[in-house]
Amino acid sequence: MKNKNKFVGPNALTFLVTLVVNFLATSLPLNNMTTREISDSFDIYFVPAGYVFSIWGLIYLGLISFIIFQSLPNNRENDHVAKIGPWFAVSNLANALWLVSFHYQQFALAMVFMLVLLVSLITIFLRLGIGKTRVTAAENWLVNVPFSLYLGWITVATIANATQLLYFIRWNGFGIAPEVWLVIMLIAAVIISAMMSLSRRNIPHALVLVWAFTGIAVKFPNVPLVNISSLAAAGAVILLLVFALLSKPGVAEK
Repeated sequence: MKNKNKFVGPNALTFLVTLVVNFLATSLPLNNMTTREISDSFDIYFVPAGYVFSIWGLIYLGLISFIIFQSLPNNRENDHVAKIGPWFAVSNLANALWLVSFHYQQFALAMVFMLVLLVSLITIFLRLGIGKTRVTAAENWLVNVPFSLYLGWITVATIANATQLLYFIRWNGFGIAPEVWLVIMLIAAVIISAMMSLSRRNIPHALVLVWAFTGIAVKFPNVPLVNISSLAAAGAVILLLVFALLSKPGVAEK
């Protein structure tokens, strides 16, 4: 029996809110500072070069494709899409509220909204059974891939936001050098990627991390430990993904 998706309207409406807030954040900009300017004001290493943030264009394009896909008459009772429930709407509101909080330098509050966004995307990922459930090619490219990209980027963004918050409250990092903390965070991110690759063989998620890590290396070419460890982390993510794909092929499309 088909389950009618009750959240087509809320999903589209809240996503529109997210797009409007993003537009205002860059066009006004909110609080007279762009998101990148605020991010660059932190003297930390876990922030990639500016060009890396262009991935938001790809993510939003994928989410627009998802909105269109779920709105088509034939897909309003799509069991696969219906599994997302209200969580996409939650993620949209968290995204918009994060932007407002971040621009007005309420970094602790912004961290809360970032965690809500991360949890909502993890919930969507698990409900969709990405990497575990067979879907059509259309569902894979227009549902699974966009949310995999989104989750990959927000995984990186959550670590970056936590680092920014700690810098803002002037935490001394137990006296450990910032470069060493960067290595620790990269190791944590690689472990997350390993779990994702080995259990789900998720290519988009892994490629987002590679994109971000190489961006860190590009931004800090004159800090050897940061540069080399970032490239090593990117290489480790690729090797883990290749190993996972070769050891056990992914779930086939219908």
